[in-house]
Amino acid sequence: MLKELIDKFYLDGQKSKEQHHFYVTDAGRCPRSIFFKFKNVSREAIEANVLRMFDHGDYIHQMIMKPLLGIRDIHVVASEINIPAQEIISGRADAIISSGKELFVLDIKSMNSIIFKNLTEPKPENLDQIQLYLHYFKIPKGILLYVNKDNQHLKEFVVQYDKKRAYSLIEGLEDLKIKIDKGIVPNRVVGYPRDWQCRYCQFKDICAIAGGENIKWSDFKDRIELREENIRTV
Repeated sequence: MLKELIDKFYLDGQKSKEQHHFYVTDAGRCPRSIFFKFKNVSREAIEANVLRMFDHGDYIHQMIMKPLLGIRDIHVVASEINIPAQEIISGRADAIISSGKELFVLDIKSMNSIIFKNLTEPKPENLDQIQLYLHYFKIPKGILLYVNKDNQHLKEFVVQYDKKRAYSLIEGLEDLKIKIDKGIVPNRVVGYPRDWQCRYCQFKDICAIAGGENIKWSDFKDRIELREENIRTV
């Protein structure tokens, strides 16, 4: 009884809404999936247990911040802080901390034991995100702190601001915004279908229909509507 009610609570809370601006977490991600979010394309629902894992990630952030607020050698300058207002990008860093000599942007990530065990360097998508935080906060160093969800072990990596990488990410999002405004569905992500993003993508079926190359959104939208109509009549 409780399982069904709890699952329903999480599933009912899902809302597919049209996206109007980029998030820092979009940096380096599959342009096509972001395009579909902007267009509010029908997507696979996220399972209730995965939604609960997202909540668990929030609790881990709180757990990490608790000792940081009580450590003398570290000063938490700000937590859950939004980047300065931008035209197309928004985001919120976990914290900005000070050692007394330097400022750092802190980004906390959680993962399971298998991934954590094999982690010897920051994940590329996490590096992309923190580079944008460093860019917009104008802070030269960041810390990626990884938490093992299964045993609470920690790994940390200090990241230096990379101006070239940050500008490349911003230019990529600006180029994607042009495609969104012009109604051009971007190419598939390089590495399709083995890329890790493809395995967890809510738009897998829609992406398969679109093919690999650019396509006009108006033409593709007609194709989607025809497919949905065929499904309803079966």
